Formats: sequence, C-alpha cells, structure tokens
Amino acid sequence: MNTPLHPPLEGQQTATTGPQDAEQATPEQAVGEPKGVAEGVPTAVLPDPHRGDGRYPVAWLHIVAPRGAVPTATSKCLCGRDRSAIGHGKVHALIADHEAHRDTCPLRTPQEGRTAA
Repeated sequence: MNTPLHPPLEGQQTATTGPQDAEQATPEQAVGEPKGVAEGVPTAVLPDPHRGDGRYPVAWLHIVAPRGAVPTATSKCLCGRDRSAIGHGKVHALIADHEAHRDTCPLRTPQEGRTAA
C-alpha cells in the first residue's frame, strides 16, 4: 500500500518516483559596462615616465673623506679598471687619473683603425 495516509500539506509537492535534475538558476543581468580592472585604475597603457635618455654610467669615482680621518677613494670602470687610494695626496692623484681615463677608456672613445670586438 503506497498511498499516503494523510493528504499533503499546503505548499508541499507530492513525491516523485525517481531522481530529478535541479532547476538551473538564470544569471542576473549586469548593469553598466563590464570592467576590466578595479575602479580608478586606467586601462590604457601610459608611457613610462622614468625612461632614460640612452645614457648609462660607465665609470664611478667614490670618495670618502670623514672629518679628521684619512680620506680614501676608489675608481672603477666597466672596462675593467679598478684602482684605489688612501691619503690626501694619493686621493687627489686618483681623482686626476680618473678624469684622464675618460679620454682613454675604450668604452667611451670610438676605436678608429681597429675592429671593435
């Protein structure tokens, strides 16, 4: 005997004989235009404000001269030059040598008559 003893209550559905698929929810309509990124973020690619002008450092002169102490200096270049000096006279000589190296550095001067590697 498969008939229920009591009639179904108001709002209840009668039982079915087998499994059924669940009802698919309908997607809600979006209001406005679709957004690619968060609000306030520009979507256009802007030019980089930190772009260089094509120049880059080749040589560095680092001088340390604390008050009342012995000064030191180092001169380095991408061509392989690496020199240092300790003391007032030697530091002044290294500064002059570093300035003179600008004219003779193979990275800064065009090498005429030779094939650059």
